[in-house]
Amino acid sequence: MDSVTQAVLGAAIGEAVLGKKIGNKAALLGAIGGTIPDLDILLNPFFSTLQNISIHRGYSHSILFCLLGGLFFAWLLTKVKWTKEISYTRLFSLSFLALFTHILLDAFTTYGTQLFLPFSDYRVSFDSVNIVDPLYTLPLLALLLITLFKARSNGLIRSKANSYGLILSSAYLIFTLGNKERVENIFQNALDERGIQIEHLSSVPVKVANIYWYGVARSSDSLYLAKYSPFQKDDLKFDVFPVNEQLLDDLDPYLIDRLKWFAQDNFIVAESEGKIRMYNMQCDMQGVRTYGSYRAPTAFYYEIKPHEDGSYDLKAGMHDRK
Repeated sequence: MDSVTQAVLGAAIGEAVLGKKIGNKAALLGAIGGTIPDLDILLNPFFSTLQNISIHRGYSHSILFCLLGGLFFAWLLTKVKWTKEISYTRLFSLSFLALFTHILLDAFTTYGTQLFLPFSDYRVSFDSVNIVDPLYTLPLLALLLITLFKARSNGLIRSKANSYGLILSSAYLIFTLGNKERVENIFQNALDERGIQIEHLSSVPVKVANIYWYGVARSSDSLYLAKYSPFQKDDLKFDVFPVNEQLLDDLDPYLIDRLKWFAQDNFIVAESEGKIRMYNMQCDMQGVRTYGSYRAPTAFYYEIKPHEDGSYDLKAGMHDRK
């Protein structure tokens, strides 16, 4: 999720683990730990467009990193004046939980998280929460602030306020999973009513909160897109796009393998002016773009320009809204 949310969650974890021992400094340490995994974006300039697909939410978002990083950061904290008298086990608990809750929260979003690296690059993606969701962040932040600034003189209130924030935010995540199941049933029923046979159906939350959704359904040769919210009165309307997977047949196998892996099979391919565009529907849903006779299922795409010698140029692009 966004950096602010991750810092707030890390601060709440720090307060829960060490708040009674070192006061508000625990929240500061937790906030720092909760932002560390996203420092992988600093590596982007050193890698190609294709490599960056797997760098973000890669090793820094793995369980192994949480374990090793937790051990290392706990050792560092034994050298800090605030925490050198606290047991190493307690410091490891703070470090590990700040890191682990970060990657676990990211797994609820649509980008996916490679939790099991280096043993597997499978991307865990529950696709139930948008990258920015104030319904998750604001209650957690409000109760954390009460803990830090309004409950210093009352240890019981201090403990409960922060705990309630963690409980409420966790309950919301569980709600989003149930809501996602409900939404996908709506999409599936609409497809069944139209007699559309599909191989795979997924749903992606868009905008803020857990209200607006895109459904992405794939048949053997087509992709069906529909937008849903509980406020709409009309029936679901599906936009249909040919998958055109055959356009990838003569391209570099490793390139295509990585692009398909990133899209988790939710993609379409289009050809424009001798270039191949691949639209990833798994993590980028901004609505259909239309330019005369050219229609794109969303704004973001990867553009491949093949060369006669088998090499290629790869770049990311974005359609403007029209």
